Amino acid sequence: MEAQSIEEYLARDERKDLLRLLTAGSVDDGKSTLIGRLLFDSKTIYEDQLLSLERDSKRMGNAGEHIDYALLLDGLKAEREQGITIDVAYRYFSTNKRKFIIADTPGHEQYTRNMITGGSTADLAIILIDARQGVVSQTRRHSHIVALLGIRHVVLAVNKMDLVGFSQKVFEKIADDYGRFASGIGIGDIKCIPLSALDGDNVVENSERTPYYDGPSLLDHLETVEPRGRLNMEDMRFPVQYVLRPSQDFRGFSGRVASGVIRKDDDVVALPSGKRSRIKQILTPDGESDMAWAPMSVCLTLDDEIDLSRGEMLVRPDAEPMRGRSLRAMMVWMDEEQMDMGKQYFLKHTTLTSRATIDLIEHIVDINEGEPALNANAPTRVGAPHEEPAPQTLRLNEIARVRVRTSRELFFDPYERNRATGAFILIDPISNMTSAVGMIIGEATEAAGRADTRSAPTSSVEPIVISLSRLGIGPEHREAIERVARELPIDIIIKE
Repeated sequence: MEAQSIEEYLARDERKDLLRLLTAGSVDDGKSTLIGRLLFDSKTIYEDQLLSLERDSKRMGNAGEHIDYALLLDGLKAEREQGITIDVAYRYFSTNKRKFIIADTPGHEQYTRNMITGGSTADLAIILIDARQGVVSQTRRHSHIVALLGIRHVVLAVNKMDLVGFSQKVFEKIADDYGRFASGIGIGDIKCIPLSALDGDNVVENSERTPYYDGPSLLDHLETVEPRGRLNMEDMRFPVQYVLRPSQDFRGFSGRVASGVIRKDDDVVALPSGKRSRIKQILTPDGESDMAWAPMSVCLTLDDEIDLSRGEMLVRPDAEPMRGRSLRAMMVWMDEEQMDMGKQYFLKHTTLTSRATIDLIEHIVDINEGEPALNANAPTRVGAPHEEPAPQTLRLNEIARVRVRTSRELFFDPYERNRATGAFILIDPISNMTSAVGMIIGEATEAAGRADTRSAPTSSVEPIVISLSRLGIGPEHREAIERVARELPIDIIIKE
């Protein structure tokens, strides 16, 4: 009977759904402390871990007489010495309702790239704000990245409410300020919770010190939120990773199903050749199967002998992806060395690696403005006619809309439709560092970039100088003339 109960418990535990989430926000907002408190109050810390935590808190903690719950996440020596998070720390825990994988990401601007790594697989983001500081630049930057990564569920955790006397006015102002900004960049589902990570208010249990807040605690919300599915189960995409040829009698194509469902006897088309065939076998680690779906790793055999190699793709004939060597994308620059438009980078997309160059910076996102992250029609950032031309480089943590050209043809979907085939990374060929991550908007066409040619590299044509006094035009008309000059594809310098 006891064995049966254990088996039933394990079966129920296996059926629990999984929520992946990350914490983001500015430095010292209390991200690690919040997760540590969540683990502690939900009774998911072992006794020996608790004893070690109490000992370490006295020796190197930064929470005074309190237990420093951040030490549960900050394991690196440098993190404990400085009291900050540097690398992404993953923690797994489970409640009676759901399993969780939490990515504790850094708040320092210097380590924003690590935040992108932690958010790439997340379904929900907890963005912390220090109640004393309100919405700051790093909060906006992380929110832009959250929107870019397609994370549509956000918990705004207004932390350190104990330091502002749990003021309702402070909480409501921060919630209103962030709500206006977040709605402008495409984040729709926002849950605002006032809390104190150090004291545990509204973390697992609702606090009596916030009578004006009648919503769920943080854990209650995490257990009940229904995130939108990350995987595209409609468009079948199978990038070939390896051609398996153990003998002359067998030829299979191994890889991970990027999206959609594959069934035995399905008709498929191979890209780029365009040749058609039919799925003969679907081989999994557990044997032959009649079906496979994302993100399973399988080996496929076909009815016909088709020449396929790494980086090529199998898709359904009636649902082919976009294809081309020139694309538009939103990009986050992650390298301390600034972007060089004359440099060739390696572009890694699904299983394909190609040489790539940045043809054009169409628009650099102002993180303080509430504009949609994947806005394909945002205005190009240019200087005034009498100023320097638009910048032709990207620096660490800058977000921009760019046009990328590759040496090999890519098979892709817009990132908003399909994360697996809509994302890429740029790799520096010299340092082998990941220079940037990109989210594809679509194919770069003549029409798409025609209005943005002003931010292309400057030509050899000399700028036109207009003297208002010689033309008999008063200074009161200068603003109108400058406005017209900005719309022209040439540089105009206006003098009094």
